[in-house]
Amino acid sequence: MTLPLTKTHYPATGENSLTASMGPIVLLHGWGSNSDTWQPLLEGLREFSDLVTIDLPGFDGHWESDSSIDEILSAIEATLPSRSILMGWSLGGMLATRLAASCPSRISALITLASNVCFSEKEQWPLAMKQEVFSAFRESFIADNFLSLKRFSGLVAQGDRRERELLKQLRSQLNHQRERVTPQWLCCLDMLNNIDNRDCFSQLSVPGLHLFAERDALVPGEVAALIGSLNAKQEVFIVKEAAHALHWSDPKVVLEQLGHFFERQKFHLDKIRVAQSFSRAAETYDTVAQLQRDVGDHLFQQHLLSGESLSGLETVVDLGCGTGCFTEKIQQNFGVDSLIGLDIAEGMLNYARAHKAKTATWLCGDAEALPLADNSVDVMFSSLAIQWCENTQVLFSEVKRVLKPGGKFYFSTLGPRTLFELRAAWQQVDSAVHVNRFFPEDFLQNELAAAHLELLTWEVQDRVLYYPQLKNLTHELKALGAHNVNQGKPSGLTGRQHVQRFRTAYESFRVPEGIPATYEVYYGVIQS
Repeated sequence: MTLPLTKTHYPATGENSLTASMGPIVLLHGWGSNSDTWQPLLEGLREFSDLVTIDLPGFDGHWESDSSIDEILSAIEATLPSRSILMGWSLGGMLATRLAASCPSRISALITLASNVCFSEKEQWPLAMKQEVFSAFRESFIADNFLSLKRFSGLVAQGDRRERELLKQLRSQLNHQRERVTPQWLCCLDMLNNIDNRDCFSQLSVPGLHLFAERDALVPGEVAALIGSLNAKQEVFIVKEAAHALHWSDPKVVLEQLGHFFERQKFHLDKIRVAQSFSRAAETYDTVAQLQRDVGDHLFQQHLLSGESLSGLETVVDLGCGTGCFTEKIQQNFGVDSLIGLDIAEGMLNYARAHKAKTATWLCGDAEALPLADNSVDVMFSSLAIQWCENTQVLFSEVKRVLKPGGKFYFSTLGPRTLFELRAAWQQVDSAVHVNRFFPEDFLQNELAAAHLELLTWEVQDRVLYYPQLKNLTHELKALGAHNVNQGKPSGLTGRQHVQRFRTAYESFRVPEGIPATYEVYYGVIQS
């Protein structure tokens, strides 16, 4: 028999709710609290999506018998919709992590607040509560649970920049819980002691954001770096001057970070499809890549050659090198000891290896997990490649990691106005995603700042190409390997009537020069 759980539903209030694409946000509270703990975030979270708050067994004042962790996880899983964003604080985050690892098809994203992979110290995991401290608290809880909970509230608020005010708020909430303590609380306290999520966390495949508090007395803020090393694809952020109840301490910063995280999820790409698409296009790419050559030449001539010494460089990387066109130009213009052409598409590298710079090292790798040593690169050049990255926070952190101090990254990428005519024409036909999405200017600049990279130059340029017929544009996009690789793209064949309506809609953009296709191009130079 499945455990009954107390749930509350809150409809989204924002205009662009994530509910349809990612599902509602399901909230799991921590030990010693209930779903009331989400009060500081409720209104802000409803701007993003529908909400479902769940009270863990025994923490809603009702209790029939002790429940094991497997029973609790099964009960939560049974309540989840087909897709949801799972978000948990402390113990709730530990349970959410287990669920995201065990049923990733049901979880579109994972968010944890002040949640360690091991709450109490384990072998080779010292950044956690000391075992003797945990045991002493457990004994005091058995002897006098309310007095222990008062002490627990103190620990939750300890170290916060507004500790006294926060403690007052938490103890006011505790007074409502005073008569609701059940034997299940001790059972869940033991769960906290026993859970070891290291393997679960390292195997997470769903997108994740993990927020930690700099002054947390229960989950050391230093654990953020250690957790990040378990799974490089999971995002980590530290809320400054906050204690364990960081969503009470600084709800504004928490909501800001959630907003950035959700924005990144809108640009989710299927990287396997990206690599396969460009590999297939390797033989035809250079014959149709006029825009790519023009943009790359502008970045090379106006930014790289005008701003960089041409000698004395040890290592230069062409990131997203494609067929090696600009790798070869770097070889011809720079005295470089080590020149690396790096791309995610093996087919592109095979073509470059056979036709371009003979002394370059051709390396297959992902820009979000660069196969390069720390502080090893003098200059990185990347033209029209980083728009194929899914997580810009990870991308720019990787760039920061591999650049030498003072090293520079020269890049061009596309903005959201790119192919707006194509997008607008399809929007008159259906609601599917037909055009790749691109990051806006302010978002990219914020991500650069968050990675502690200094922005030296930023240039925006509109380039418009014209075609005699629409089929010339669509043929070119296919030959480039740059067709739609987003989640949400239409599946199966598009009907003849759909295609005709699309063509008619696009014709409305025709000008004397022909059918236009606009590309919004950003050029950036940053320094480590």
